[in-house]
Amino acid sequence: MTDFPVPAPQRLFDVALRKGVVLDVRPFPLAACTAEAAASALRVQAGQIVRTLVFVADRSQYRTIPIVCLVSGDDQVDVKLLAAVTGESVLRQAATYELRDLMGQAGSCTPPFGHGRDVRTVMDQELCNFEWVWVPIGSGPGVLRVEPRTLRMLANANVAPVTRGPRVLDLRPSVAETALQFEASSATGLSGFART
Repeated sequence: MTDFPVPAPQRLFDVALRKGVVLDVRPFPLAACTAEAAASALRVQAGQIVRTLVFVADRSQYRTIPIVCLVSGDDQVDVKLLAAVTGESVLRQAATYELRDLMGQAGSCTPPFGHGRDVRTVMDQELCNFEWVWVPIGSGPGVLRVEPRTLRMLANANVAPVTRGPRVLDLRPSVAETALQFEASSATGLSGFART
């Protein structure tokens, strides 16, 4: 098991100090354990609550690489998107024992940065839609209020779309797709567009 001599909240302050950021930590009721409950307690949207999830890439039988994912409280991680963004062929959510061994924290207490080891971090781009986000800081009774760009910098995170959250999609076919559909329907003797 990895030894983490410095408590997680102190490591957060150490990272912030090195990067010249003063953390805005607010009191937080420990009973609010879901994003919805936290949002209600803080009187903010559920999307403004940042969940810190840990995934692992199994490189070999003896080597597991942790990947930290910061996502909105009302979104679900799309593991295929996360794998594409990170370049890993197979990812899975970390087991409880792996969270303890790799991150030094229990699952519900993983902080967004200051892990005591180098880890890759991906922040979902949906978080950038808010002026402020709220991040549980670990095992202590506090929550960090921070701008998304500052969170990205503190976590040294790459920003990318990695969730199945609500997105506005343009479902109109491109010009090339329209031409292909027309050619396909003409070849079969049908008028109009081929069904997709």
